[in-house]
Amino acid sequence: MKTIAEFVRARANDDNTGLLYGDERWSYREFVALCAQRAAWLLSNRREGPFHVGILLDNVPEFPLWIGACALAGATMVGINATRRGADLARDINHTDCQLLITQDAWLPALAGLALDCGIERILNVDSTAGRAALAAHAGAPLPAVQVRPEDIFMLIFTSGSSGAPKACICSHGRIATLTRTIAQHCGHGPDTVSYVTMPWFHAAAINTGWLPALSAGSATVIRKFSVSAFLPDVRRYGVTHFNYVGKPLAYLLTAPEKPDDTNNPLRVVLGNEGANDDVERFARRFGCTVIDGYGSTEGGISISRRPGMPRGCLGLPNQDGVAVFDPATGAECPRARFGLEGQLLNPNEAIGELVNTRGAAGFEGYWNNPDASHKRVRNGIFWSGDLAYRDEQGYFWFAGRDDDWLRVDGENIASAQIEEVLIRHPDVVLAGIYAVPDPAVGDRVMAAIELREEAVFDPAAFEDFLARQPDFGTKWMPSFIRVSPSMPMTATSKVLRRQLRMERWHTADPVWWKPAHNQAYRPLDAEGIAAYEAGFTPGALQ
Repeated sequence: MKTIAEFVRARANDDNTGLLYGDERWSYREFVALCAQRAAWLLSNRREGPFHVGILLDNVPEFPLWIGACALAGATMVGINATRRGADLARDINHTDCQLLITQDAWLPALAGLALDCGIERILNVDSTAGRAALAAHAGAPLPAVQVRPEDIFMLIFTSGSSGAPKACICSHGRIATLTRTIAQHCGHGPDTVSYVTMPWFHAAAINTGWLPALSAGSATVIRKFSVSAFLPDVRRYGVTHFNYVGKPLAYLLTAPEKPDDTNNPLRVVLGNEGANDDVERFARRFGCTVIDGYGSTEGGISISRRPGMPRGCLGLPNQDGVAVFDPATGAECPRARFGLEGQLLNPNEAIGELVNTRGAAGFEGYWNNPDASHKRVRNGIFWSGDLAYRDEQGYFWFAGRDDDWLRVDGENIASAQIEEVLIRHPDVVLAGIYAVPDPAVGDRVMAAIELREEAVFDPAAFEDFLARQPDFGTKWMPSFIRVSPSMPMTATSKVLRRQLRMERWHTADPVWWKPAHNQAYRPLDAEGIAAYEAGFTPGALQ
């Protein structure tokens, strides 16, 4: 099978459970029939232009039903980021040329008053009487006689927007079909697998690593909104064997009070990326499962997997030829990383560069309606990931942050991920974000934002002592500013919004501690301290 449409069609006579939601369940036979009904509605409402269908829904069964319908009808599903509002939301819908929009009651206030190119008459509310009646007219529709090719666009998925305006990544049927089959095989999916999908369904993680691998293998999928308190009860209730994540869900799940019987559950495999090393290891131990944390992106081009016996903390080895670390300024490959006796990186200035694939340009299908961003990713036949990394002498790759996560401190290049990895070791820290703030003399100062475990109290002296005692903590890594936040700004896919943190700096209602000089103790940063620090900048420098 080479298209997602074929995945759906293959389940037309399958009476095994396909979807579970609350107390409801649908067999695959029922699921495909409902997809065909919605596909018939889509085809009856198609007009000239790109056959793009925006989906603005919560984590509800209607979401995979409409994805399946789009696949059958030869339409392109556009996942609309439900966290966007106002002009940003309208921009996403119009930018991707949506000629139809599927939504529900909950999102009507967000859509009210927006200037949408498709027109309000092209919006179907699945909760409304009119919406249900429109679909009822197509009940019992056969599978559509539409030929879908591997090169056809299956979906447009927006990037997380953690480092800038979201871009709509083009994902063809062929590329996603190959990816999801590989994941299903890698995770051992079969008819007895139950996949628990809690990531937002407008994002690739829910679709590509959660639902589609289950669909391809005839496995069941539980649809749920992420909840720490509901996680383990759900795993036991539904017999969940597979769970996927991006970003920080493991850290949040580990904040639940630990119980002696946590390992008494059916969970076998957890698949994700960007989990902290300590969280990955603790989660696997606590819940008695295998956690596979790798590297990949919606754009494709590069994937990296962990290997047995690899150094702790590294990403692993690439799954393609041509993956390397290049200096973006010179276009040359960076020297291999060298480490000290305590594991500290000795040559960050020369070793850290951008993760690339010299043979991976063909794997990237571009961004919709955004040639400049597409060109930034592919230059001279090389795919540039936008992520910082370094490579050791054994060939293992190490993650160092996004390409805008560089800090320049006292003439040394520092990647935020290096410092975050140490901060997250502190027993009271749930989340950490490191970002650059201006230094009045030259370069940057390090600022940290941390979220503490419930009931933890921040002790700046003890925190500094903890960091100083870490053998791999660089001499220039100590934060000059520490923001203690009850809730970190996050993307919908659980990534820290460093862009927002950089913009806010110390202008926040959260308590901020600072070191006026490296050899001074942390003290609370008040209005007087802010004024004194900002007085060192030339007028307009902080705009």
